[in-house]
Amino acid sequence: MTATPSTPRSSPRAGCIPRFTRRSGGRFLALSCMLLFALARATAQEAFMEYQIKAAYLFNFLKFVEFPEDAFADPLAPIVIGVVGDDPFGSSLPQVVVGKTVQGRDLVIRLYHPGENLRSAHILFISGSERKRIPMILSELHGSSVLTVADTAGFVDEGGMIQFLNENDRIRFAINLDATTRARLKLSSKLLSLAKVVGGNGKEAGS
Repeated sequence: MTATPSTPRSSPRAGCIPRFTRRSGGRFLALSCMLLFALARATAQEAFMEYQIKAAYLFNFLKFVEFPEDAFADPLAPIVIGVVGDDPFGSSLPQVVVGKTVQGRDLVIRLYHPGENLRSAHILFISGSERKRIPMILSELHGSSVLTVADTAGFVDEGGMIQFLNENDRIRFAINLDATTRARLKLSSKLLSLAKVVGGNGKEAGS
């Protein structure tokens, strides 16, 4: 009798591995996507809250800064709050500003594009997208009374006037008093008491 070669039986365990791997891989991918989506939402919410706070700061800065008379075309001219570069505020700034007045003047928000004349603003937030252009922007504003604000590192060292700082999960700000004085801006002592005051050389006042 001729023996018929037997066909090797596949191991049940070996056959389960691919199916298990596919299911696990699918679940892992779905979970990863959910975690990334949740992280993206959390990051976006944190950024939105951060710029809500910064928008409120911009509005309140105006209450404690006295501009020279020639900074306005006439007694009824509005205060222009400018943002140059990518606008990080979204709806936050309009929510804070619309319908409000400061020192009897209406408030107007204007978004500037690189290359536009920035001297028509009274307070100007320089977006992080303009980081490389900060020296050029400050040079263009030399001799004006535009209050410059940014949240990029080293801004006050470069001659900017107010720089937002993140310290211990809190938003604070530094003020370059030499720069504001050159621009003929008078800052309230109340505002200065809340700030890290530095000179034009970037050192703390009195150091």
